[in-house]
Amino acid sequence: MYRIISIIVAFMCMLGGCGTVKTYSDTGLSSEGHGWGFVRKKGDAPDIPKEQVELLRKYNGEYLSQKDEKNLYLTFDEGYENGFTPVILDVLKKTDTPAAFFVTGPYLKGQEEIIKRMIEEGHVIGNHTVNHLNLPKQLPETVENEIVALNTMCEEMYGYKMTYMRPPEGEFSEKTLDISNSLGMRNIMWSFAYKDWDINAQKGADYAYQSVMPYLHNGCVILLHAVSSDNASALERIINDAKAQGYTFKSLDEL
Repeated sequence: MYRIISIIVAFMCMLGGCGTVKTYSDTGLSSEGHGWGFVRKKGDAPDIPKEQVELLRKYNGEYLSQKDEKNLYLTFDEGYENGFTPVILDVLKKTDTPAAFFVTGPYLKGQEEIIKRMIEEGHVIGNHTVNHLNLPKQLPETVENEIVALNTMCEEMYGYKMTYMRPPEGEFSEKTLDISNSLGMRNIMWSFAYKDWDINAQKGADYAYQSVMPYLHNGCVILLHAVSSDNASALERIINDAKAQGYTFKSLDEL
């Protein structure tokens, strides 16, 4: 199904059905890919190479609130639906917690009711590109089209304007950051994540809870994958206990 929808989206874009792609002026910036890796620290922000942080912020990207406040920013990546997003939305509604969902083209096209619910309940919808390609390995025009096509599709289908994006695989280059910034997009990385995306290696709600809670820190941007049954099962407890520790969940619009 993912492959079929991707082909349809690509064909629509060739016909001009995904909006007009801006022409990126190649400034000779580096195409070297940078993977968003870090060393987690309990109760504190992770260690991330200074060069990567400076490069991200140079182009208006962020991974952590720079305000020294007990705020958390909950984000989910949505490459495909595994049946848990409605449960996650139920928990967010019950606990009055904002979140951001970074979606791909097939998800945007194939999960209309879920997307509508996200928007109606006040959550942020972010751009995870149409086809989830590794952006530093693509030509500039491909990078541009992957972003613009999804933005246009979202606005045409839902009347919603995307302003945040998350590069697939957490990889970016100075050139991809420049392209996305020139399109008015803010790259949002993260200051916490764990290996939760393997649906064949789920270990239970308590495992998810214990993987997340010790690493919360002021300004933390949390990345979770909505395909994880562990995350869906542990989410309400994580939210409630984080609030009990004095944390407040904020929207990316307040980052």
